[in-house]
Amino acid sequence: MCAETTDYKDTLNLPRTDFPMRAGLPKREPDWLARWAQIGVYEKLRAKADGRKPFTLHDGPPYANGHLHIGHALNKILKDMVVRSHQMMGRDARYIPGWDCHGLPIEWKIEEQYRNKGQNKDDVDVVDFRQECRKFAQGWVDIQRDEFKRLGITGNWDEPYLTMNFHAEKVIAEEFQKFLMNGTLYQGSKPVMWSPVEQTALAEAEVEYADKESFAIWVKFPVRETNNAALEGASVVIWTTTPWTIPSNKAVVYSETISYGVYEVSDAPEDNWVRKGERYILADKQAEAVFAKARIEQFTRVSDAGDMSGTSLSHPLAGAEGSDGEWDDARDFRAAPFVTEDEGTGFVHCAPSHGMDEFELYRDLGMLEQVITYNVMEDGSLRADLPFFGGAKILRDKPNKKNKNNPWEGDANTAVMSKLAEVDGLFARGVIKHSYPHSWRSKAPVIYRNTPQWFAAVDKAVGDGKDQYGTTIRERALRSIDELVTWTPQTGRNRLYSMIEARPDWVLSRQRAWGVPLTCFTKKGALPTDPDFLLRNEAVNARVLEAFDADGADAWYADGAKARFLGNDVDHDAYDQVFDILDVWFDSGSTHAFVLRDRPDGSEDGMADVYLEGTDQHRGWFHSSMLQACGTIGHAPYRAVVTHAFTLDAKGEKMSKSLGNTIVPEQVVKQYGADILRLWVATTDYKHDHRIGDEILKGVADSYRRLRNTLRFMLGSLADFTEADRVEPADMPELERWLLHRLSELDEQVREGYAKYDFQGVFQAVFTFATLELSAFYFDIRKDALYCDGDTARRRASRTVLDILFHRLTKWLAPMLTFTMEEVWLERFPGDDSSVHLEDFAETPAAWRDDALAAKWAVVRQVRRVVTGALEVERTNKVIGASLEAAPTVFVTADVAKVLETVSFDDLCITSGINVSTDAAPADAFALDEVADVAVVFARAEGDKCQRCWKILPDVGTHTHEGVCGRCDAALS
Repeated sequence: MCAETTDYKDTLNLPRTDFPMRAGLPKREPDWLARWAQIGVYEKLRAKADGRKPFTLHDGPPYANGHLHIGHALNKILKDMVVRSHQMMGRDARYIPGWDCHGLPIEWKIEEQYRNKGQNKDDVDVVDFRQECRKFAQGWVDIQRDEFKRLGITGNWDEPYLTMNFHAEKVIAEEFQKFLMNGTLYQGSKPVMWSPVEQTALAEAEVEYADKESFAIWVKFPVRETNNAALEGASVVIWTTTPWTIPSNKAVVYSETISYGVYEVSDAPEDNWVRKGERYILADKQAEAVFAKARIEQFTRVSDAGDMSGTSLSHPLAGAEGSDGEWDDARDFRAAPFVTEDEGTGFVHCAPSHGMDEFELYRDLGMLEQVITYNVMEDGSLRADLPFFGGAKILRDKPNKKNKNNPWEGDANTAVMSKLAEVDGLFARGVIKHSYPHSWRSKAPVIYRNTPQWFAAVDKAVGDGKDQYGTTIRERALRSIDELVTWTPQTGRNRLYSMIEARPDWVLSRQRAWGVPLTCFTKKGALPTDPDFLLRNEAVNARVLEAFDADGADAWYADGAKARFLGNDVDHDAYDQVFDILDVWFDSGSTHAFVLRDRPDGSEDGMADVYLEGTDQHRGWFHSSMLQACGTIGHAPYRAVVTHAFTLDAKGEKMSKSLGNTIVPEQVVKQYGADILRLWVATTDYKHDHRIGDEILKGVADSYRRLRNTLRFMLGSLADFTEADRVEPADMPELERWLLHRLSELDEQVREGYAKYDFQGVFQAVFTFATLELSAFYFDIRKDALYCDGDTARRRASRTVLDILFHRLTKWLAPMLTFTMEEVWLERFPGDDSSVHLEDFAETPAAWRDDALAAKWAVVRQVRRVVTGALEVERTNKVIGASLEAAPTVFVTADVAKVLETVSFDDLCITSGINVSTDAAPADAFALDEVADVAVVFARAEGDKCQRCWKILPDVGTHTHEGVCGRCDAALS
């Protein structure tokens, strides 16, 4: 037989594996989920980890009222990566998923169901109503649990924590009682949505929006004191559609991002409220429109408003005869984030008792005492002793059918406008029709009004003796932030610190039905400031908790509850039972007590190793948990806080159903599989706002395919590997020992990255290693030995390294690519109880680290870069088709030549031969600017092509087997 026709393909050690390149994740992933449930992976992990140091990620509870959005998916996948990686690094990593079940959104849904049946919520027994809420929440818990599990999230899904469980409601009440008993609970006030017609507070879900005709007024606030000469003698102009709030004005705010100008009126009608020569400060964008409202056509922008800080204003009613000094104090004037120039004047008048933006601004500034007023009574009338306006009503008690555009209009607005015109405080006025909130019950308009609420004092000494971090809630929180908690990213620390540093007292109460009630009693006839206003009785508290543990918080509403709780110790007629419910943030803020402290799978000391949520939770769960725990256990309930930012669409815009740019996790899973969504999370810099979209997911899928190909190569090359094939590192060629060194470095990087929650860093390190150092370097070089060698030490060493690589790569990637790494693992290690998720990261021997060898191979790889670059030029020019057709000469220094002599440099360059020379390189030799003192001259390999390994060598055809080289002849023999 002629050598040219001999087919040696069947004699090669080609990769053998059934592992498919096409993953088929959407169809196959549910099978792995079923398998994990069948073999009880989470339970096996707990048994395996018995005796290990616990690691607890405490789950911030999502709200049980709808399908998951992409933010849920990002959050839960990040948490899963934390739990899985710490488990595989040798900890007992517990994860108890939880749900927030109380609160307004659920209550509103149930009310809606009653309304659809023609029933009124107030006519329904409160316990029956609460049972309907409980049933609704449980339904969504079951739905969301399945959706989370589909993402590959591991945890104690059979025993999640729910804030509506009886024990949880008991503990929430118990935690509230600690505030009651330690002296931090008191009754105060804050603005809420209020219906003057029904004389009750409303939540956002209790209002509906309808068109309403309102008065619109533009009002002058003269500059009082300023360091800016351009502002002297001018007036700031504000615009409002609630004239009745002007008597409660305490400030005017502007924006630091808006361009303002000082404008002088050049001409004006004689009977005008705005006159020639007067100067006004307005947002440049709105100036022309504002002057038009005042019938001013001629005006001049005389200057830029410049720096307005340090300026104060006068109220338009300041100094008015008969005002008794009510409005004579200077009005605050400062920048605020909620001011826009889209409408109005570019300024906002602030009456913090009647607007949440203003209230929150001055709450965060710690200035509420200076700006809160009590001018509006429960029925919407202005307080009787208010100069000029006492007794005027914002709304009528009953609608005036003759006024079709505004049937509820009272006399307060017209009274205010008339007085402003009288004192030269009015700039212009008009009428607008706009969408306005109305009570869904009475259909009457609503207002914002400060009302009595229950608060926890953050600056009052807590009488519990837990003073390691301070004596007040605020002090304990601030010191915990800096002394106890690690922040990822560090900016999270700054955000929460500044919020708690400036925050007012914590509002605990809501006027609702579905939640945990404020389990306290108030003394009839006593004022909130009286020391005996609140009943503080340990026996009463104990009876409440006993009832809650048995029957849940519904026990508070049962017939005879008051007598049952007060018992024989307290005069029943002397106290009132409070029926407000706790803010749901108190519920979730208390979860550390009934999850971390009380559960056997909680934590050893009642603290979490980490809380991980979105950046909005600095104001939410991180914040409430900190305040709640500082009031009860004296410090933060967590040791670390990890914060992720928001997910935007592919264009960087916020997702919105109205824009049609939302991406639902379920859609991604159906199209790509959960592992692609998990890989998107792993490749995302979650610390900053990040994007998702079809093209982004396609890029992620491409990276996944490249990685899958690397793993498939390893599986194929290890098809029949046994322990008998294993080679000790000391007996390996330098290339394999260099790779072990790289694994040593990478192991350190991976562990450190996972410990710091740097999933993007971990994945990029592993992915770069797998695709560049393995697929494009090591595998490329060793394919020849793996395919063509016989049972050589070199081939055994390579396969030993591949086995080591397999164990490390699959385990390092398992927390991220949960399903795929299980598939890869089972391809090699099938078995009823086999799972990569039951494994730990393999320990890396210290002897693998060889910095001297790494330095040597850095030189080798640099020279190789120049050689491969030179060969690529020849391939591009179609001089050669493959690098094995070449036998170039490489020109290097004597020191480098000595290094190259110790390695099989032709094998490394995948050439059939190579010459190393220390002579001066020819002028036309190929070189790279970034690699000094290395040049290459191309030459063709001499000899014939081996029909088995395709190398071109002089000895081909001189051996027993036809058409092969000596190495292949030996393998065939």
